[in-house]
Amino acid sequence: MWILSGKVIVALVWALWMIAVDSTAEGNPPNKQLIPKKEEIKEEYNPTYGMTLARVKEREVVLCGTKEDFPGFSEMIWTDEYGQRWIGFDVEICRAVAAAVFGDADAVEFIEVDGNTRFTYLIDGTIDVLSAATTYTFSRNVLKKLEFLPTTFYDGQGFIVRKTLGVSSAKQMEGARICFSSTGTSAKNIKDFFKKHFIQYIPIEIEPPSRPKSIYLSGGCDMYGTDRSGLASNRLQFDDPEWHIILPEIISKEPLGPLVRHGDDNWADIGRWVLNALVIAEEKGITQSNIDSWKDTKDAEIHRLLGTGDDDMMAMVGMPKDAMYNAIKAGGNYGEIFENNLGATSGINIERGVNASWTKGGILYSPPFR
Repeated sequence: MWILSGKVIVALVWALWMIAVDSTAEGNPPNKQLIPKKEEIKEEYNPTYGMTLARVKEREVVLCGTKEDFPGFSEMIWTDEYGQRWIGFDVEICRAVAAAVFGDADAVEFIEVDGNTRFTYLIDGTIDVLSAATTYTFSRNVLKKLEFLPTTFYDGQGFIVRKTLGVSSAKQMEGARICFSSTGTSAKNIKDFFKKHFIQYIPIEIEPPSRPKSIYLSGGCDMYGTDRSGLASNRLQFDDPEWHIILPEIISKEPLGPLVRHGDDNWADIGRWVLNALVIAEEKGITQSNIDSWKDTKDAEIHRLLGTGDDDMMAMVGMPKDAMYNAIKAGGNYGEIFENNLGATSGINIERGVNASWTKGGILYSPPFR
């Protein structure tokens, strides 16, 4: 009888402990760590200083993860000269890195990612760099151990609706069905915005590979929320883009940019300074077409940047002296890459706004190259 009672006592203690664990898990107590599911990652790749560059040089190609079907930022098209070819703002960032490393902007292989695979591929070493309009956040940086490079596009989340609804503000959408992706920052942003303004809504959370855009167009929701750059890009693909309006509210900060893994500061430094070089080039007036005319300049920083002076700055990171020259020559400076892929000449017509150089009223600003 005593043994039976002991078993009962043990069972009761176990049951009470499990109830306590369940109750705290739901509330996410401060000491509870959010650990990625093991099945999401094949095997974590933990590079140390210089390991990624060595691996890239050995395979003779940079592996870049990016999205497909995101006009302006990344998409695959057919060209007479190249056949199938990736184009877009995020794509050109990867080509600039490849040009810096190899002197060849085409020494890059693009690997398609989505909301479920983008971080996994970076963590397990499937890709060397992720350039897929990804928002820089605390948890992604700290929890997932990802190193964000300089922000390349300052964005914010917004909403798109049909003109026939007759609304001019998201605050008029009481009781609306709102589509958004389950894998990004949209869900929390939307929840915070409508809670702040005491507005009831019906959330329609879309799991990949389905896309909120498709559900919205099929009439499955009244409003679709994502980054405003994404809304502008997606609207171009609508059969009737003129019948859809992007509402004025910007409900979040979405600093978008490329990222690499924690641990290999050498590779992070290379990516960081390639991006800085594109920004500095625009500040200085260095373009893809006039870059060779700057070899006789009296500006010492330009000589350090292009590798045309006595200082070999790039030796500090194990790169060719003319690495930044090659990066700029590949696709132009930041302003050229923006205009060609997102500006008026691209058809998407996204204004520079805050993404202009600090010399032209924007917030793009690079540390000095010295």
